[in-house]
Amino acid sequence: MPTRFDILLQGYINGTLTPPEVEEFLQLVKDGDLRLPDAVQHLLETADHPPLPPEKEAELAGAILGRARRAERNRRPVYWLAAAITLAIAGAGLLYMLRQERPAVPVQTAGVNSKVQPGYNQATLVLADGTTVPLDSAGNQQIRRNIRQSNGQLHYTAGNRASQINTLVTPKGGRFGITLPDGSKVWLNSASSLRYPTAFTGQQRVVELKGQGYFEIAQASSQPFVVKVNDMEVQVLGTRFDVMAYEDEKAVNTTLLSGAVRVKNAAVAQTLRPGQQAVLEGGGTHIAVQQADTAKAIAWKNGLFLFDNMDLEMILREVSRWYNVEVVYHVKPNAELYGGAISRTMNLEAVLHMLEGSGFNHLQLEGRKITVLP
Repeated sequence: MPTRFDILLQGYINGTLTPPEVEEFLQLVKDGDLRLPDAVQHLLETADHPPLPPEKEAELAGAILGRARRAERNRRPVYWLAAAITLAIAGAGLLYMLRQERPAVPVQTAGVNSKVQPGYNQATLVLADGTTVPLDSAGNQQIRRNIRQSNGQLHYTAGNRASQINTLVTPKGGRFGITLPDGSKVWLNSASSLRYPTAFTGQQRVVELKGQGYFEIAQASSQPFVVKVNDMEVQVLGTRFDVMAYEDEKAVNTTLLSGAVRVKNAAVAQTLRPGQQAVLEGGGTHIAVQQADTAKAIAWKNGLFLFDNMDLEMILREVSRWYNVEVVYHVKPNAELYGGAISRTMNLEAVLHMLEGSGFNHLQLEGRKITVLP
């Protein structure tokens, strides 16, 4: 049965919504509804309709990103990227160019391999006996009786009570999804790992994360789910959330989309409500709770770089993990802040071109190395 969201989406594309219904639909989109890409894809596959007019493309894309926020008082201006928001679905064709602050300057490139391609679904499964199994987007294989790879995903089935510990590892330039034995789903971002049992037999379902992962946890109130991240724990009953815990970032961020989680570090614990984020600064013990930009937190899962008041160093750390490149600084980057969105399917040269056209530093790409210049 179609949901209210599906009905509004269909009416928006057909142009049959009343003004209040348009406002209701755009508010749902701006609130970060995760069903949007799947709903649009389903509509495109099952219906014959004309393309959206440019003004609707702009309106919808602007809602996906959120209205361009004015810089807060006493903060440096935000320079919006000349960036494309692309719904990562076949045939959607929704493209929106944000305004550009200054003319773009061609990215300097050197060498024959300057067009570095984006990352893709790839990972390594490390079994309990040390056996390694390479995984990719196209693989379909029965790895063990209860472990199968299909359609670029790793799937475990319940029933094997002899629990062992396996590890899923994504390299720089990789990402991968896994369905755990209890039916919980995890998506790993690049340069990440998930250590987990092949059967959940104890009083808790415990996994260990390094890097970044998005979780959709199957409910089992008698067996809470726990994600261990360094010395911190995220305790879950049934929910959707994202944990970002890269070693080269200043903080561990836990962002809750639905349900409830309890973030614990030593003797300090905080319970999150949907739309909140727990921030644990590196080396500290205090857990700060703040309102979250949920769309930004899971943009990587939806095929986007989403920047909002981010400096160039923060952006390039994210870019380097996805494109598996090194970043070298010949100067300290200019202090302006960026906002906008870029599709993660673009080649690296195109991404750097957008960054350079909206900032004040020049970026040189040579092989798999980005050099930041004055």
